[in-house]
Amino acid sequence: MKSTERIIQVLATVARIGAGVSFLVLIVAVLIQVTTRTMGNSPVWTEELTRFALLYLVAFGAGLSFRTGDMVNVDVVCENLPGRAPRMLRLLSAVATAGLALYLLPASWKYTSIGAMQTSPALGMQMTWAHVTITLLLALLAVFGVLRIVGMLTGAEDGKPEKAIEAPEG
Repeated sequence: MKSTERIIQVLATVARIGAGVSFLVLIVAVLIQVTTRTMGNSPVWTEELTRFALLYLVAFGAGLSFRTGDMVNVDVVCENLPGRAPRMLRLLSAVATAGLALYLLPASWKYTSIGAMQTSPALGMQMTWAHVTITLLLALLAVFGVLRIVGMLTGAEDGKPEKAIEAPEG
């Protein structure tokens, strides 16, 4: 199972770097926008770049959030069920997430390819670069979902969030 763990580590590192770079670009664009606005004239491209950076931040962060359990999750009922039921529901959730992401990937790629015929108004870049965030988001969700399924089926992990908050005893 070492190879799976290594794949997860590499993918998580790439996604973290992508999220970090996206966040840095977002911060710089907003900083430029705010500081130049106080001088009376804010560049138009900062608004567009901020939106694109936010799209990339979400695209890289969604898979990571799924992996670590930081994604919005209502598990108060699930985790209090008896026996193996919580684990089976986590596995079902991973299968549903990965399945839906894989199902939507071809449509997202079609959407991305439409961007080749469009350019953004302020930056003048091909909209493929904005639309590919949907494909990236779905691909990362699918990959991290499949890796979770493999990990759960092989016994390498139980599918519990890495940062699970335990309910107080008593």
